[in-house]
Amino acid sequence: AYTARCSSFISSFETADMSFETVRNLTTHLTGQTKAHAMQPWPGLARIMALSLLIAILAFALDWTISTGLRSIPTSDFGISNRIVDGKVNAQILITGSSRAMNHYDPQPIQERTGLTAFNVGLNGSQTDMQVARLRTYLRHNDTPVLLIHNLDLFSFQVTHDGVYDPGQYIPYLQEESIYEALARINPQTWKSKYLPLYGYAVEDLRFTWVKGLRGALGWFPTEDRFLGFMPRELPWTAEFERFKSSHRDGVHVKVEAAGVRELEELLQLCREARIPVLLVYSPEYQDMQSITSNRADIFARFRELSMRFGAVFWDYSDSPVSANRGSFYNSQHLNSTGASVFSDQLAARIASDAQFKLPLRRGTLNANE
Repeated sequence: AYTARCSSFISSFETADMSFETVRNLTTHLTGQTKAHAMQPWPGLARIMALSLLIAILAFALDWTISTGLRSIPTSDFGISNRIVDGKVNAQILITGSSRAMNHYDPQPIQERTGLTAFNVGLNGSQTDMQVARLRTYLRHNDTPVLLIHNLDLFSFQVTHDGVYDPGQYIPYLQEESIYEALARINPQTWKSKYLPLYGYAVEDLRFTWVKGLRGALGWFPTEDRFLGFMPRELPWTAEFERFKSSHRDGVHVKVEAAGVRELEELLQLCREARIPVLLVYSPEYQDMQSITSNRADIFARFRELSMRFGAVFWDYSDSPVSANRGSFYNSQHLNSTGASVFSDQLAARIASDAQFKLPLRRGTLNANE
């Protein structure tokens, strides 16, 4: 096309009786314009690249702001996680488990009875795999406790399926190896939340955790509802259990998963390697629920076998008077604040009087030889 255009120009100029010098000058000018046009980039490409870069910078900045805001929260659930990762718990007696641990164990009477510091890191909506991940993270950043109290559930031999409860609570801590690896086993797409800005908050999190993060960045924090990690629930009995019981007239069979058994074994092995004495506790469960669980005896036989194999102590509060009192519960699995207070006092007194734990001397006491 270029050659044809040049020939056309030359022919026209010759016809017009123009000089060869003039034709050469015009041809040189045309050639320069053609090369310049050929070398010029697509006009919109630079703008698109600049816009994409700006969007990426803004996404990373917003993701950083949200995560930093969540990491700055000193109260409620994120306050507990932040204290764990920042190494600011360092309790001598540590309480772990699911929401039943979180709602049932008040560390205050345990501290008063034993003279040792105590803290509750129970994780709401968690199975044993995520409880192990939290314990590993805790031990990485905090002093080794002198006693671990781990609460057991009917579902302790199950792992997480179909995604974790409230995934947004983990996003600021994906740099923690134990947490990330546990989440990646549950959901192989977890890497997106770690490496793609805003993906976790925009796609995985349905509880608008990002709003809490932005508020945290501005210094607006949730109301404190955790006391030494314990969350008391001042709730009345609900109708949940009656509906559940009527829909399971033949009783319920709780599945025991091999992966869940391995996770509880891993927790016990982790403590054995760290020389942490373990107290396994099945905290009060409403008695009517106990009667409709068809394989309850098998589950508890497994609890006892594991405790013996790993040298842990196992205390079962299924027959506690608290378990028979519906007024102590807000549903079949969870104590309300009244029931938790009674249970925690009983547990604290029993721990303090049990010589097998070989707890350190209480603060303010002296050895007889001193």
